[in-house]
Amino acid sequence: MKRLTSTARISALAAILALAFIPVSNTFALPLADAANRPVPRVSATPAHQALQAIADEYYNAVATFEPLGATENGDNRFDDQLGLSISPGKRALQFKLYRDFAQRIKAIKREVLNAEDRLDYDILRYELRGLIAMERFPEHLLPINQMDSVPVILANYAGGQASQPIGTVAQYDAYLSRISQMPAWIDQAISNMRDGIKKGITQPKAIMISALPQYKKLLSDTPETSIYYTPIKNLPASFSAADKARLTEAYRKQIAEQIMPALGRLAAFVENDYIPVCRTSTGLGALPDGAAWYQARVANATTTSLKPDEIHAIGLREVARIQSQFEILGPKLGYDGPPAGLPVWVAAQPKFRPFKTEDEVQAVYHKLNGVLDTKLPMMFTLVPKAKLDMRLEPELSRDTAADHYTAPAIDGSRPGVFWSVVTDPTKYGSTGMTTLFLHEGKPGHHFHIALMQELNLPDFRKFGGNNAFTEGWALYAETLGKEMGLFDDPAQYFGHLNDELLRATRLVVDTGMHAKGWTREQSIKYMRETLGYDEVARSETERYMAWPAQALGYKIGSLKIVELRHRAEEALGERFSLPKFHEVVLGDGTLPLALLEEKVDRWIDAQQ
Repeated sequence: MKRLTSTARISALAAILALAFIPVSNTFALPLADAANRPVPRVSATPAHQALQAIADEYYNAVATFEPLGATENGDNRFDDQLGLSISPGKRALQFKLYRDFAQRIKAIKREVLNAEDRLDYDILRYELRGLIAMERFPEHLLPINQMDSVPVILANYAGGQASQPIGTVAQYDAYLSRISQMPAWIDQAISNMRDGIKKGITQPKAIMISALPQYKKLLSDTPETSIYYTPIKNLPASFSAADKARLTEAYRKQIAEQIMPALGRLAAFVENDYIPVCRTSTGLGALPDGAAWYQARVANATTTSLKPDEIHAIGLREVARIQSQFEILGPKLGYDGPPAGLPVWVAAQPKFRPFKTEDEVQAVYHKLNGVLDTKLPMMFTLVPKAKLDMRLEPELSRDTAADHYTAPAIDGSRPGVFWSVVTDPTKYGSTGMTTLFLHEGKPGHHFHIALMQELNLPDFRKFGGNNAFTEGWALYAETLGKEMGLFDDPAQYFGHLNDELLRATRLVVDTGMHAKGWTREQSIKYMRETLGYDEVARSETERYMAWPAQALGYKIGSLKIVELRHRAEEALGERFSLPKFHEVVLGDGTLPLALLEEKVDRWIDAQQ
């Protein structure tokens, strides 16, 4: 899964988990836990259980080996020395054969003999495998790069050792060197795939590749020592032996000079001279061969539902109207007396909402908010992760390619969960969205879900997997809790919350508009400007959705489902409704497709009556 967090980079593992909606049985158990909220170890040792767990373990290892960057992004650092070549047509064919083999093996297990926990593993695994197999027909490997993510950029972001791949021990230095040493082969395969895509009429839109080109040129350097991939050597720990320092320095210098820089040069030259001139001028995925079905499959992946693009488009329009109606009430409280649609532009122009002079001042707000939440969240949550949440500034070397985001704790406990604030220029860092951002990326959003999932007694494919609708849907739902905690009593912070929510609703409209309704890039930009008041952001967001069809749909669809389930439980249970218990039910089995989550909540409601 990628799980996919709100970083502006997609998890490779999530990218391939394009899951179709599959009806499942409704016999899942609530999580078992002791009084301290520690999961009770599974005790089933039946042959069926053992067969299922063997398939689950083999499946996870196969996926992690195929897409090791995805494992790294999801907090599993056991594959950090591997890059994989999943874009190779031959390897891709073998991987899909593995998926079909796993699906056949799981069919041989009689589901009715499994206990409740095993049935949940069974159904999620079956769900994922069917969705993966359904994606084989769509040649995503012919579109290996865009302006939002590519292997060279991801590895550059890892170079500081502060992101998902740690670089602090000799073994970790060797792992990163091993990984970047595999990049030239990946680049050459990517170029070969794009040449094949040109022949088949399957290319990226020209506009997003024009935006991507400067990234690849920026990765080039005149000397190994000035390369971003040389950053670990600049940060060599004093504790390393002289022999290790000398060996690593020479190995990094040699690999960068002789292999990596020439490969990056080939990539930049190909994109500029051969690819961009023949890229398509159309906007949406629907313009490609089999594009309508391709987009529908991606919609299923992003939302874990059977919703059609037209339905999602209509939901987006309704949500935009609802949120903008709140602006009419909120505007006067901020001192604004214009039309509701103009409120975001007005707020963006007010110096009082950009009060910072230094990075430390930005960080101080987040630290204070973290302390406030420590006093308020116990009233809403009893099931919480043991892992701590740290707050850090994004390193300077990766600020240009990052947005405020969360990274998962290391599974061995060596690194906490981290909320990263990206402060390129503190004087331009807006204050109105800080509360809702921290609720989403920090706690109780991604941290309470992702860190907790690592601590639950789950198979690896669930511990390090997931889907975007639950992951981002939970984080967006978590933002709404700010109102109940009094954190949005400040009209400026409530505006920030509504403004972010409006962006998520707008995504439903423009994503489906471009990929299913024939909207042009310019139509999307115009709609976003008129709806959100953004200028440059309208362009960059539009191009994000062009590069990642359907990815942004999961946020709002997932959040709306969780809100719906909470309202259903509140109405059914009345005074017996417990918000901490509801949150435990939602989070207690880790990430679930929305259909499974709904069935689980309905069973919980029935059990209380």
